[in-house]
Amino acid sequence: MAQNVPDFRFGEDAIKVRQFLYQFWCERGYPPALRDAAEATGFDRRRLMQAYRELDLGIMIVIDQEAENVNILKCMPFSAYPTQARLMMDGRFHSYLGCAMEAMAASRMPPFAGKACEIEAYCACCLARIGLVMTDGAVISARPDSVLIHVSLSPWYWNTTNVMRMCDSMNFVLDRSHADRFERQAGRRGAIFTLEQGLAFVSRGVSTRMWDPHRPPDFIRPAQMLDGLKSLGVDVSMWE
Repeated sequence: MAQNVPDFRFGEDAIKVRQFLYQFWCERGYPPALRDAAEATGFDRRRLMQAYRELDLGIMIVIDQEAENVNILKCMPFSAYPTQARLMMDGRFHSYLGCAMEAMAASRMPPFAGKACEIEAYCACCLARIGLVMTDGAVISARPDSVLIHVSLSPWYWNTTNVMRMCDSMNFVLDRSHADRFERQAGRRGAIFTLEQGLAFVSRGVSTRMWDPHRPPDFIRPAQMLDGLKSLGVDVSMWE
């Protein structure tokens, strides 16, 4: 939904559905159908729809608002469709991740605690392979070690309707020269994050993801976002 949504708290239905979505996706690597959710929660169609819409408003999931079956497109950190980053567990495909930033966050979820989460990705400009190994939110290794995260969309345009465009703007690049080349290809300037800055950026919002059933909604407040990025040492002058 929109930016600057007033503060609110999730109802009990939304909390129950969110925990189910996390558990289902972590176990299976793909989103549930409405029947799956109904069998797990005991909720009927309309009750599920309302819970999904509440979670969408709080930036926990993204749903197709026009679909009669309330199709789930994202349940952060996961994506229901192919993206630049995919999660591998024990050498096997697990799931697609929402973006480069969500790739930095996935290993912090309880079912993955203590496990080596392999992130298979590629450079936004040349599609060369990029690989990360993460455990409990820490980068164990990166191939190559020059990997950066390029964000091509200003926070003033994040979540203007949903986070789809925002997520699409957050991509891995091999190094700064590849970031520059990608900007020329896309025709859009962006900010560059080191992996450490990316970790710091996501850690503020995901440290309690799935750990705390009552974790409050997320909100996009552009001015606060920019202040936060500056405090991490990210150069955001191109957006000012």
